[in-house]
Amino acid sequence: MASLDHPTNLKYSKSDEWVRIEGDEAVIGITDYAQDQLGDIVYIELATDVGKTIELDSKFGDVESVKATSELLSPVSGEVTRVNEALKDTPELVNDYPYGEGWMFAVKLSDPSQLDKLMSAEEYLKYLEGR
Repeated sequence: MASLDHPTNLKYSKSDEWVRIEGDEAVIGITDYAQDQLGDIVYIELATDVGKTIELDSKFGDVESVKATSELLSPVSGEVTRVNEALKDTPELVNDYPYGEGWMFAVKLSDPSQLDKLMSAEEYLKYLEGR
């Protein structure tokens, strides 16, 4: 786990999603730890569309790897502003660039206070040590 990347400018959920604030948007993806645990990702289904409202802890898709299929849960609520369509054809971007080109979707936050309930990188690392 020491070689995994967990940027300090992000917030983290217990279900292994990350949130990066960019202006008035929250960009969301899965953590380096999550993609490492899954192994080679072969398919991603994002069950959300631009303009749709997503609620905290609601399912926004599935990620399928050679090891398992996992549900993706939204770490915040808001209106979807962007969806990473590139993941349909190149799901391995999540393995290669979980915090860059492997982002999943972005929302305009409906309740910015939800960010306060997410973990810092340091808190997330401590959480992972206990798993």
